[in-house]
Amino acid sequence: MKIALLGAESTGKSDLGKLLTQHFMAQGHSVQHIPEYLRTWCDLHQRTPRKEEQLSIATEQIRQIKTAPACDVLIADTTPLMVAVYSDFIFGDDSLYDVALDFQRSFDITLLMGLDIAWVADGIQRDGPHVREPVDAKIRASLARGGIKYSIVYGSGDARLQHALRCFKTTDQDLELKLQHQKQPQKRRDWACERCSDPVCEHRLFVDLLNKS
Repeated sequence: MKIALLGAESTGKSDLGKLLTQHFMAQGHSVQHIPEYLRTWCDLHQRTPRKEEQLSIATEQIRQIKTAPACDVLIADTTPLMVAVYSDFIFGDDSLYDVALDFQRSFDITLLMGLDIAWVADGIQRDGPHVREPVDAKIRASLARGGIKYSIVYGSGDARLQHALRCFKTTDQDLELKLQHQKQPQKRRDWACERCSDPVCEHRLFVDLLNKS
């Protein structure tokens, strides 16, 4: 099972990746958590990448995901799609989308982080809280353009983990069933906000869902 974590800067991708890793390891599954290569690149070069360096960063992110050891669950934080989005947002270069979207389709589940977590400065690759909404909009637009299903995750700590686990149950492939190779029919819960871009609406629905469980 391959899980992709997407989201604008400082929206909790890494924290959720760690929580999911702990959760599935506690269940006895083997897990590989692939970190964001951009962070490693910026730490190494002590600057943000230029336009002509974006492709090599996306390519290395793909390589690290593809060459990860065999496991039950692979969690990618993040994917080349985020490189493509930032390349478009910062440099006006949309040339990376085709490859990034094609690779994104190889994931079983795509989780998009909501914008409810406060922005926190962390490393030289972050631009500021003002970029989160336009970047989020570009992520959603690219996923829609690529015909890729995704779920939006809100909350912090255990609440965010529980929201993410509920998202697995609203996809066409149920995570636990796939891991256990079972074939029991699952009723898919259709979620209207898959087609809604209102963060307040999405957050309210997720909170209501948590309270009813």
